[in-house]
Amino acid sequence: MYPLNLREMPTTASSLFSAYASFTALIMLVKSMADQLMSLIPPPLRSYLSSILHHFYAPRSADLTLIVDEKCGHMINQVYEAVEVYLKTKISPLNERLRVSRTPGQKTLSITIDRNEEIIDYFDNITLKWRYVCTEAKKGGGGPGGDKEKRKFELTFNKKHKVEVIDSYLHNVLDRADALRQEEKVLKLASQNSGSSIDLQHPSTFDTLAMDPKLKRMIIEDLDRFLRRKEFYKKVGKAWKRGYLLYGPPGTGKSSLIAAMANYLKFDVHDLDLSRIFNNSELRRILLSSSNRSILVIEDIDCSVQIENRKEEKSRQSNTNFTLSGLLNFIDGLWSSSGDGRIIVFTTNHKDKLDPALLRPGRMDVHIHMSHCTASGFRILASNYLGIQESNPHNLCGEIEGLIESTEVTPAEVAEELLKSDDADVVLEGLVDFLKRKKEENNKIGDEGTQELIKMQKKGSHPVAITAMMEVEKNATMEVVQNLLLKIIEYDSLSSPGLMNV
Repeated sequence: MYPLNLREMPTTASSLFSAYASFTALIMLVKSMADQLMSLIPPPLRSYLSSILHHFYAPRSADLTLIVDEKCGHMINQVYEAVEVYLKTKISPLNERLRVSRTPGQKTLSITIDRNEEIIDYFDNITLKWRYVCTEAKKGGGGPGGDKEKRKFELTFNKKHKVEVIDSYLHNVLDRADALRQEEKVLKLASQNSGSSIDLQHPSTFDTLAMDPKLKRMIIEDLDRFLRRKEFYKKVGKAWKRGYLLYGPPGTGKSSLIAAMANYLKFDVHDLDLSRIFNNSELRRILLSSSNRSILVIEDIDCSVQIENRKEEKSRQSNTNFTLSGLLNFIDGLWSSSGDGRIIVFTTNHKDKLDPALLRPGRMDVHIHMSHCTASGFRILASNYLGIQESNPHNLCGEIEGLIESTEVTPAEVAEELLKSDDADVVLEGLVDFLKRKKEENNKIGDEGTQELIKMQKKGSHPVAITAMMEVEKNATMEVVQNLLLKIIEYDSLSSPGLMNV
C-alpha cells in the first residue's frame, strides 16, 4: 500500500539530517547544471521559451482590450476622433473629472472626460468599458505638433464578443459621430500652404446671393445630386469628386458663392495658393492633407501662377517644377482619388486664358458664369439690404431695373451703394444717379474702343480687328470690346516683339 518501506526510513535525528543534506546537495547540483545549460541558450530563445511557459501557466483573462491611439504615425486616427465625439454623449453622473471648453463659433459648451476616467456603454447586451489614458510622450516622440502627451482610448469587453464589437459596434460609433458632427459642425477655413485654419463664419447663403434664381436652383440641385451619388460614383468607377469653374468680372460674387456652397453642404473650405507651390510633389502633399467632404478652392487660376505648359515640361524633370500636367493629375489623376466627397472650385476673371485641357468634364464639370447684376439680382439685394419685398416694390425699383439691364454693373457695386444710408428713398435715388453715370462711362469707353477698331481696320486687314468689328456689329457688350482690344495688343506684341518695349 505504501510506496516506501517504513523499516528503511531513518529513525534517528542524525540519520534524518544526513538524508536532508544529501537531498539538498542533489538539488543544488541540479540547479547548477540547469543554470549552465540556460547560459548556453541564446537570450532570444530563452525569452521565447519563457513566454510559452507563461502563456500555459499564467491565469487567463476573459476580457479583451482594444487600443485606439490618437495618431497613426503622423496622421490623425479617425477612429480616435469619432470616439472622442461619441463619448461626449455617454458621460454619466459617475464620472468625477470632466473637461469643459468652447471655441469661437461653437453654440454650446464642449464637455469631455479627463484622463483615467471611465465610461460604461452598452450595445446589443454587450457591456463595454471605455477608459481615457494620457501618458508622457518620449523625448522627440511628440509628433510634428510637439505634443508632450500621448493620448489614447482603451476599450475593454468580454473577448467572446470580439466579432460583434469590431464589425458592428465600432462602425456604429463612427456613424453616430458623423451625425453629431453635422449637427454641431463649425466650418473651418484652412490655408493648405501653411496648415493653419480659422472658423469660417461667412454669412453668405443661397438665399442672400444676388444671382438668377434659375441658376441658383441648378447649382443646388447639382450639389444635392453629387452628395447622394457616392455609391453611384463607385459603381461606375469614378472618384467621388466634383469640379466647378466660376468665371466672370471681379465683384460678381464668386467668393460669396463658394461660402454659400460651404454653408449649404456643411463642408470645410481649403484655400490653395498656387503661387506658393514650387513643384508637383508639394501639390500632392497638400492634396493628401486635405480632409474628406470639403471644398478645395483655387482662386484666380489664370493669374495666380505661371504654369509651365506640357510641351516645355518634357525637357525638364517632372518634380523640379510646378507643371500643367501636375495640376491636371491633381484634379483628376490617380492622386485625386485619395479622398471622398471633395469639391474643387476654380475661379477666374478670364475663362478664355485657361488651357483647354483644364476645361473639359472630369476636371471642371460645371462652368458657372458669374454675370453682371441683373434685375432679379437687384431685387434680392433690395430685400437683403433695405427690406423691400418684390410684392411691394419701391416706386424707383422699375427705373433701377431698367438701368441695370441696359448697363454693366456688378452686384458688389450695387451693394456698396445700398450701404450708404438707412433711408430707402435716399439710397435708391443715389443708386439711380450712380447707374446713370455708370451707363455714360460705359458708352464712352465703348465708343472709344469702336473708333480704335475702325482705325485699325482701315490700316489693313488686321485679323483680330476684323473679328472685333464683327462683334461690335452684333452689339457686343463693353466687356467683350475691351477683351478684344487686349487681344489686339497681345497679337501685335507677339507679331512685333519690339512693341513690348514701347
